[in-house]
Amino acid sequence: MAKAPLTPRQPLDLASELPTVILHLSSRPLPRPTRAPQRAVWLVATFITCLGVAFSAHATGFKDLGDDLAPSEGGLFDIKLDLRLRGELLHNLDLDHGYTPSGEPLFAVPAADPSSQNLTHADMRLRTDLAFVAPGGGIGVKMRLHFLDNLALGSTPDGPPLATKSQRSPDNAVTIKRAYGEALTPIGLISAGRIGADWGLGMLANGGDCDECDTADAADRIAFVTPLFGHIFAASYDFNHIGPRVQRKDQVRTIDLDPSDDVRTVNVAVLHYTDPIGLERRANAGKATFDYGAYISHQWQENDIPSTYLSGLPPGVVARGYTATAFDAWLRLTLPWGRVEVEAAYLTGNIEQATLDSGMLLHRPITTNTFGVAFESEFGVDTFPLSGGLNFGFAGGDKSPGFGAFPGLSRTAQPGDLDGLQFDYPRDTTVDNFTFHPNYHIDRILFREIIGAVTDAVYLRPHLQWRVFDLGPSRLTASLAAVFSMAVYPESTPGGERPLGLELDPTLTYEATDGFKVAAEYAVLFPFSGLDNVLMGMKAKPAQLLRFRLHFAF
Repeated sequence: MAKAPLTPRQPLDLASELPTVILHLSSRPLPRPTRAPQRAVWLVATFITCLGVAFSAHATGFKDLGDDLAPSEGGLFDIKLDLRLRGELLHNLDLDHGYTPSGEPLFAVPAADPSSQNLTHADMRLRTDLAFVAPGGGIGVKMRLHFLDNLALGSTPDGPPLATKSQRSPDNAVTIKRAYGEALTPIGLISAGRIGADWGLGMLANGGDCDECDTADAADRIAFVTPLFGHIFAASYDFNHIGPRVQRKDQVRTIDLDPSDDVRTVNVAVLHYTDPIGLERRANAGKATFDYGAYISHQWQENDIPSTYLSGLPPGVVARGYTATAFDAWLRLTLPWGRVEVEAAYLTGNIEQATLDSGMLLHRPITTNTFGVAFESEFGVDTFPLSGGLNFGFAGGDKSPGFGAFPGLSRTAQPGDLDGLQFDYPRDTTVDNFTFHPNYHIDRILFREIIGAVTDAVYLRPHLQWRVFDLGPSRLTASLAAVFSMAVYPESTPGGERPLGLELDPTLTYEATDGFKVAAEYAVLFPFSGLDNVLMGMKAKPAQLLRFRLHFAF
């Protein structure tokens, strides 16, 4: 099994230590009070929000419950910083495919010479996680701020191109990703605010904590979490969308015009979880550890007012009648010599009235029933520098043309298109493609850059890692992954065939305990017949990517 991170976090053992903290806090006197849009209704799967309650400044998911709310003298202030810089060279990511029937390339091409092969990009981001815990513990406030979030280097010149001498600050230089409070009570933990959401492998709900993550799930949420019988039980209520608002008399606050157009979600979960330090202790003792969890998430909306989030539509109320439910299960078996982990989810939903125009009603509902699973494994021992494993996944598909990862608002796909709506009313009223979270990266070109996410596909990913050397506080690691992928339905692919491609992804990483990391990543995609341009008689050609990453984190 691969070595633990060089600087592991030391969280509490959730099931054993949290009840002790709760009992301690319950014996203290109570503290004195102090002063102090849904865009496309038919995409049912994208409405599902999944449970995950963040409980530390640096991580996401309710598995991190109470790891820094223990009693302390004088309170606690914790800050974590991660500055990321990336540079990329992308070669032929349009696969020399030509244009699709809708007149679009598979990937952006240079504006001056569309036949040119190379594109470049560089960006940066400073992530800041803040945690404030009251003296005596038990109450905390957490925040996540992004500075210059994914800012393209050179994108904010101070002046015209030939006269630029400096860069100006962009309008959205600071974004608040999370802001929430948490309090331990004698019966459990209450958390409220804008909270990060993460679960299992991050296949469906992903808080965006990974080095290469560019997006993040968060919910305006009230949650209650409590340990019981060696497990963690959680329930939460989410405010997803409140519709149009009007100003109150003070011209500061607003009020929701109609509660019936609100989108709400209720989540219930149970989890048995062992933190990384506990896993390492048990592995050193030669013991296996079995962790697992499951949740149900239900979302609904009674009415909708599309003109409030889509321009050009007449005002009016649509009796939407939307409901959607997600069921997710997560399992992990950790052995002294490896790890096997799997997450599976089933989504079902129904939109009784999918129209965007209140004056034009449809007579059939739009439905979804789909399934996805991701499997990961890693085998090896610390005394041997090589480790490896086999990952695979399945994301349910839909026979409509295009993959449906990012179909837009109204574009009906044609055979040969890369993406588009997965229904064609009234002939086809189902949207059955399952889409993995964009942060769940299995490759670097096909699903991450060209399609945008794993959907309507099955993949196989063997991987190998070699610890080249450990030199004092530093480590050099080389790895290689191969990704073979096929579409679930040939109708979804541009070429009308199931085989998509074989991608090779080698990586060289240097990491030090002081938080400095350098990664050199390469990728080459060998496209198969599913990515050919049949209408124009053009064979898809290989694509390449080269990326360098710098991290300064502490």
